[in-house]
Amino acid sequence: VQLQAFGGGLVQAGGSLRLSCAASGGTFSSYAMAWFRQATGKEREFVAVISWNGGSTNYLDSTKGRFTISRDNRKNTMYLQMKSLKPEDTAVYYCAAVRWTDYGLPSPYPQWYTNWGQGTQVTVSS
Repeated sequence: VQLQAFGGGLVQAGGSLRLSCAASGGTFSSYAMAWFRQATGKEREFVAVISWNGGSTNYLDSTKGRFTISRDNRKNTMYLQMKSLKPEDTAVYYCAAVRWTDYGLPSPYPQWYTNWGQGTQVTVSS
């Protein structure tokens, strides 16, 4: 499956953004989907993951209560609604997928994911 992330931009602290990840070329509902981010000079880190049917989610602790991951399997699209953004959320955000229809969620480590989008920049100004 090919992934394309979009929706990033420049926003002031406390503001909101919604990222989207459009999938094509595969059976979207066979994949667990995730968001990762990478700030300049730092390693790529897990942000959120959602199961193939949207029934299970998990988040990076610092984003709980502020970020919401969701998906629409009819539209082959995943979303990340971000609110109360902080300057430390500034990073390139990547969507990722791994074929996973088992109970539960895949690991939050990047090496588990087989398909990646190109990334979209999110910049939060103070």
